[in-house]
Amino acid sequence: MTTAQALPFKGVRLDSPEVKDGAALWRIARDSKTLDLNSSYSYLLWCRDFSGTSVVARDEQGEPVGFITAYIRPESPQTLLVWQVAVDAAHRGRGLAATLLDGLARRVAGTHGVNRVETTITPGNTASERLFTSFAARHGAPLEREVLFSAEEFPDGSAHDPEVLYLIGPFTTKESL
Repeated sequence: MTTAQALPFKGVRLDSPEVKDGAALWRIARDSKTLDLNSSYSYLLWCRDFSGTSVVARDEQGEPVGFITAYIRPESPQTLLVWQVAVDAAHRGRGLAATLLDGLARRVAGTHGVNRVETTITPGNTASERLFTSFAARHGAPLEREVLFSAEEFPDGSAHDPEVLYLIGPFTTKESL
């Protein structure tokens, strides 16, 4: 988003992330206590290299209060893969994650011709399951689920849950976003 988009939340607007936002995104992810925390370095790179396919919500002072990191799949250039969605605790429960997802999908459909959204969700992550299921319903898009990575495929020996792939789309028109 080259220009910030005002939202119906007092003082919150959508914008593209910048490198200076990387530390805040890392803190929001860490404080969520549900996301797999990537290295702080990866959030800096994400803000630099994938700002065009990611989104940040900013408060009145311009500080990040939520974000979505995403990228276009190289083997499927009409597919946006959503990597992480996180909202600061003080801003949860008001639909900000859904607003972030809708805004990002609309922007990337317009700029990159994306007509599908994918993400992975671990079983039991009810908030993410609801977010992506309601996204598909709001936009009249088909939703399929399949296990992408089983627990046994994770190489570090941890007790990682399986990752279920949510395939949403295709969207019939850009206007459906």
